[in-house]
Amino acid sequence: MSKKIYPIGVQNFEKIRRDGYFYVDKTALVYQLATSGSYYFLSRPRRFGKSLLLSMLEAYFEGKKELFSGLAIERLEKDWKRYPVLHLDLNAKKFDTPEDLIRLIDRQLLVFEQEYGSVSSDVTIDDRFVSLIRNANEKTGQRVVILIDEYDKPLLQAIGNTTLQNEYRETLKAFYGVMKSMDGYIKFAMLTGVTKFSKVSVFSDLNNLKDISMRQEFVEVCGITEKELHENLEAELQELSDSLNMDYVQVCEEMKRRYDGYHFAENTVGLYNPFSLLNTFDAKQFGSYWFATGTPSYLVELLKRNQYDLDRLAHEETDADTLDGVDSVGTDPIPVIYQSGYLTIKGYDSRFKTYRLGFPNMEVEEGFVKYLLPYYAHVSGSKTPFEISRFIREIESGDYDAFFSRLQSFFADTPYETIAGLKPDRDTELHYQNVLFIVFRLIGLYTKVEYHTNRGRIDLVLQTDRYIYVMEFKLNGTAEEALRQINEKQYAQPFASDGRQVVKIGVNFSSETRNIEKWVVEG
Repeated sequence: MSKKIYPIGVQNFEKIRRDGYFYVDKTALVYQLATSGSYYFLSRPRRFGKSLLLSMLEAYFEGKKELFSGLAIERLEKDWKRYPVLHLDLNAKKFDTPEDLIRLIDRQLLVFEQEYGSVSSDVTIDDRFVSLIRNANEKTGQRVVILIDEYDKPLLQAIGNTTLQNEYRETLKAFYGVMKSMDGYIKFAMLTGVTKFSKVSVFSDLNNLKDISMRQEFVEVCGITEKELHENLEAELQELSDSLNMDYVQVCEEMKRRYDGYHFAENTVGLYNPFSLLNTFDAKQFGSYWFATGTPSYLVELLKRNQYDLDRLAHEETDADTLDGVDSVGTDPIPVIYQSGYLTIKGYDSRFKTYRLGFPNMEVEEGFVKYLLPYYAHVSGSKTPFEISRFIREIESGDYDAFFSRLQSFFADTPYETIAGLKPDRDTELHYQNVLFIVFRLIGLYTKVEYHTNRGRIDLVLQTDRYIYVMEFKLNGTAEEALRQINEKQYAQPFASDGRQVVKIGVNFSSETRNIEKWVVEG
């Protein structure tokens, strides 16, 4: 059996096909896109195949029939016409000034202007875009195809910098708006990105875009389904199970737990993150491949700026209008967190048309929550896995005093920017709840944790092989009061017949010291 070559970091369709890289056939959906509409927008998380999709469309509209040999589209397309394609990519590493954006677009326009000509009186990038579309149409006799990848990269990088974001928005609004005024010259256009900036944003002049981000018929256009995994990589799954000395069923379950679970519309199949999936087969080991490729610092900025209760991440509820757009000057971080791929659709209530969100899989949950910890507690990012492993060992061995002493150190010396401007009660309460959420969510990846919060208190059950801990956290009460509540409300009752030792712990958190003041134990 010949070994597959996985296209890790390869986003060019022609290179994939000519050099024999592994490819999951999405061309039937490409044909459907190309023949059922003119203007599209698609939002997907990074590393999900958006660039490859645009590269496929480019090859298709350039009439490169030979690249599609043996694929579904070969049976569907009969004409293979050649169109002029303007493919722009805004995925620059850094946008610090308005000039950076202009320079990037300028460089790409110059390449096409050498082929199709330019007008010397044009000064702005939008005027040059108008002339370029017209010239390409006149020179080839065919309408133009426009593909724009990562249209929102400058806007995402400027989250938190209102002045810079406004400048980027105005530049891009005028540039993208050209497509509407030049409609008669355009055969097809598609923009991709992570987010959809709405309201007073870049799309207000381009209202003829069909947003397919949450359209059921196109959910599988990026990502890999369970069916595609087994149809294309069955032998490799067997190889992986042999290599890892794991049972085949275990390997499939672990693959699903780590990388599956993305849903971009209600009641649709789950999707695997293709980047993590292919890296796993290539390296023959499980890892946090997707999370390691990018740092979502702008998401943390949004969460902290909006005093977001992290507990909501696990069971956020919202509606389609919220998920479908991002108002960059708004106060809701959820749309950008959802569209960035850190939350996904977990359920849908058709009566109220509301979505329930949650982490898509273990890779995302573990990576994101680990990443959050240094922003909320006194621990460096590199020490986070080490600290969490110590927490788990202490809990598993029954050393709860060491566990709570360590937890105290997490609250001590909290980063100044975390507590600056906190209002004494509500914000302090939120801060301690957020730290506890992060710690117990990470512990929960290795043990069983049930975590409930309401105003001023948290009750929590933590189960290991030998112990069941029933904990009650109070804010500005007493540890004794918390323990009394465990007994009065019989929180430990469900575990009465369990063979493991039940340990009841009452904990009090003081808003004055911003730390755990005392814990009392009954076991």
